[in-house]
Amino acid sequence: MKANTTDTLGTNTQTGPNPPRDVEYLSRPASVSMTDGYFELASLDHFWVRRRLEVFRSLADLLVENAREMAEVGCGHGIVQRQIEEAYGKAVTGFDLNENGLKQNLSRFSRVCCYDVFQRDATLKGRFDLIFLWDVLEHIACEDAFLQTLLFHLSPEGSLVVNVPAGQWAYSGYDRAAGHVRRYSARSLLETAKGNGLQAACWSYWGLPLLPALLVRKVLLMGQQNERKTYSTGFGTRTSAINGILGTLSKFEVIPQRLAGTSLMAVFQRKGAPAPSQLFVR
Repeated sequence: MKANTTDTLGTNTQTGPNPPRDVEYLSRPASVSMTDGYFELASLDHFWVRRRLEVFRSLADLLVENAREMAEVGCGHGIVQRQIEEAYGKAVTGFDLNENGLKQNLSRFSRVCCYDVFQRDATLKGRFDLIFLWDVLEHIACEDAFLQTLLFHLSPEGSLVVNVPAGQWAYSGYDRAAGHVRRYSARSLLETAKGNGLQAACWSYWGLPLLPALLVRKVLLMGQQNERKTYSTGFGTRTSAINGILGTLSKFEVIPQRLAGTSLMAVFQRKGAPAPSQLFVR
């Protein structure tokens, strides 16, 4: 993965500092140009982190159960890896270039690798039946080259699960602080996938009840110059009560839904591959 596509790790507010992880070095670590904010604020209890997994389980729960090997590209401090471990009891190989983040990875038994996917390690060709690309693609300037190198790692009938922020209208100082190049509509994401030989097996917007909060955030952050404060204001929940309220509010939608949302999730496969039967299981 390119150096400017991942985040920098801070102390996880849920668990505090974590013991250093054993990291496999398939590539040399690389410096990154991303805010520390996500790693400081994103915990296993954060309402958005929890809701994202719920959306995936509503769309394609059994994809995990039927996958022989799984990977997450841009794993950072291992939130997704840990969630999959706890929900399914299965490992997810994590790839990133941020050495600090990898050493403090939250996963318990998953493989943690410092790896540039553009290296295309021959031992990883077609190895994974399921690849998670959650909230990474919006950081990538050249989507096509990145998606093509992910396909190198995906098995012929494997699935790529993508999550991205939705609604270019909502692009704000928060997105700039987070390092987002863009936000997506369903059309723009599906067209990008189609141009790279991928077809959508299913997709859904999510976060519809949170759209008013997204608009308020954009207005509040107008003129804010401090990127760290901007990100903290935009992603932080401040108190457990607010976190709980937002978590409850976020559930007031049926998945899948194609109206609108703060985020967008899709399951992709290569064109011509049979659609997985393990979709919409809840």
